[in-house]
Amino acid sequence: MGESNLFKVLSDRQRRDILVMLRKGRMSAGEIAEALQITPAALSYHLRLLKSADLVMEYKYKNYVYYEINTSVLQELILWVEQFGGMGQ
Repeated sequence: MGESNLFKVLSDRQRRDILVMLRKGRMSAGEIAEALQITPAALSYHLRLLKSADLVMEYKYKNYVYYEINTSVLQELILWVEQFGGMGQ
């Protein structure tokens, strides 16, 4: 996924909130939906976009689906932004 699509995915507040929550560790879809107070359908939409951008990884265990943040994509994005002097300078 290109940077422009990545920025589009990150432009939504709820998707950024999901990433912030996942910084603390793996969460189930139900836990995320409850924390954000959104419907499972709305959460599914946001998670689908985050997964398509490789920002989150999905794991299935028994009857639950868990999500984790994929920090490697975010690290690549930070490196890309830094080339413009946008961070740490």
